Amino acid sequence: MEALMEECASFEDKVKRTIYIDNLSPLAKESVLKAALDQFGNVIQVEFIRSYLEMKGMACAALVEMQSAKEAKTIISEIRNSPFMISGMPRPVRACSAVAEMFDDRPRKPGRKIVCRWLKTSDPDFEVAMKMKLIVRKHAKEVNFLLKRQLEEEEELAKEQSESLNIIYSKFELIEDVTKSGTATRLAKHYKMRIADVDR
Repeated sequence: MEALMEECASFEDKVKRTIYIDNLSPLAKESVLKAALDQFGNVIQVEFIRSYLEMKGMACAALVEMQSAKEAKTIISEIRNSPFMISGMPRPVRACSAVAEMFDDRPRKPGRKIVCRWLKTSDPDFEVAMKMKLIVRKHAKEVNFLLKRQLEEEEELAKEQSESLNIIYSKFELIEDVTKSGTATRLAKHYKMRIADVDR
């Protein structure tokens, strides 16, 4: 019993240091999220929460454990007040303090007992359970459709950003070549213009 109480106390301390973040991109990886949050403190662990109602069980939310509760509060405040960037793209993420029910590995509370049973058609709760089942199926289809559209849009945006970056890089290479070869200097003399000496 004493060991269980100690485990519960340790878990409660972990919950205080952990933040819940949702509306993440389905393409976001642990390394990307950790790099984005490391500027506010020391990230101990990132655990993605998968939704098995959605396509391929993709994760759009995560539990992030920080080294201290103070760091966790700082991140929550920053995300609420400032744009949150992941891989160069702003995300409409939300952050809040984690609660015990969000953890799969939470310790069993002393004296708590969970009972599961099948409902018979004659059971008063059977009709309610069937309605909930149908609603869940409908929700799963809607979410799957929206997630598919979101992934298509994000892939298209990533492609556009990559093409734009390549064009800008090509322009910089061209400017560098023109400067190093002396072409810029010759053109400036020909047109009687002054240019800054990049070698200085």
